[in-house]
Amino acid sequence: MQPTGHLRGDAVHVAGDARQRFHDSNGYGRPLGGNEIALSRVETAHLLFRGDLSGVSLTPDADPVGFERFFVESAAAADRFAVRYLVYADLRDRGFYLSPAREPWPGGDVDAPDAVDFVAYERGSTPDTGDVKYPVQVVGERESLPAAGLAGRTLAVVDEESDITYFAATRGEIAGATDYEPPDQLDGVLLSDRVVVWDAPEGLYERGFYGQPLTGRAAAVEGAVQLSLVEAASLAADGVLSLSTSVGTAGESPSEGAAETDGPVAAVVARGRDVEGERFDRRLAVYKRLRAADAVPKTGFKFGADFRTYLDVETVEDLPHSEHLVRVVEGDHRFSPRELSLDVRLAGGVRKEMVFALTMVEGDGSGAGGDGGDDETAENGAVRDADVEWLSIGRLTP
Repeated sequence: MQPTGHLRGDAVHVAGDARQRFHDSNGYGRPLGGNEIALSRVETAHLLFRGDLSGVSLTPDADPVGFERFFVESAAAADRFAVRYLVYADLRDRGFYLSPAREPWPGGDVDAPDAVDFVAYERGSTPDTGDVKYPVQVVGERESLPAAGLAGRTLAVVDEESDITYFAATRGEIAGATDYEPPDQLDGVLLSDRVVVWDAPEGLYERGFYGQPLTGRAAAVEGAVQLSLVEAASLAADGVLSLSTSVGTAGESPSEGAAETDGPVAAVVARGRDVEGERFDRRLAVYKRLRAADAVPKTGFKFGADFRTYLDVETVEDLPHSEHLVRVVEGDHRFSPRELSLDVRLAGGVRKEMVFALTMVEGDGSGAGGDGGDDETAENGAVRDADVEWLSIGRLTP
């Protein structure tokens, strides 16, 4: 005869030989005193489903109920019980011992973030040894989750058909080995959404992988390189790029020397904000961080990202495959699981690591994600400072 449990608040108490039967041998529950243990609702449902408990009394004088009734009652009483149960059962079937980690049932002595639902222990470890393999956060397909603080967690996304996809979120780090110093001086022409350097030195593109040459079968012009606005703004901020001419965006005539009125940095940054809005500041901040780390960022448009990165560029003729896709998001960005799955799947399909750059730009007003409209630095064209947190997310098979 299998033992019976008794619901007490949010825990189910089981007496008899429960400690030896369930906790000591299989890592279920928490010892209370003697041989009695307390089980969480999820653990109880799993034992009922397996037939290891014969039933649970929901009130002191009530007859015990089976899995179906207990599952429905728990789904009504406990937050997101159904999706949490699916993940718990799946990881148990994969051979892991788990402890619930959310209040009012914190798991073991593990210091887990509030959003973590379970801690899964290394295979062969029990809750008593505390060797955690995965801090698991359960997410439904239609929920959203904040990007900040995800590093170090395992995301278990449950879709509408109850299939589970696991993702590992880690603190990303992009460090390159590209050894290239731009020339001391470049002179460019600011067009509506790019800058042309007519007499660029060969190494600017061939070794630094800046811009794109103007080429063609019958080209009579040599040495001309088109820079994106983010490339141009970065070079101008480093004191490398000056502007001789600026072409306006609203049918204005080219103006000789007008680009230097407020300086090349202000001119290019202001143009970037004109064509892209405040996202330009975030992308510029991330671009500069990547260049400072000796990585080469190029547009990730073909992959639906902001940048693709090359870590070690010697020459463009012998270009390696890019290693990362980088998408720039605000510091308070919230992912939808569908968005996350799409980005990660695409990056994996082209053999790249998906990295999100969480940016908190100076003058946002509300931290990250504000419109910055009242900030003086947005008006005078200065390059805003930004904190950047790198978050790498990839598929995981526990």
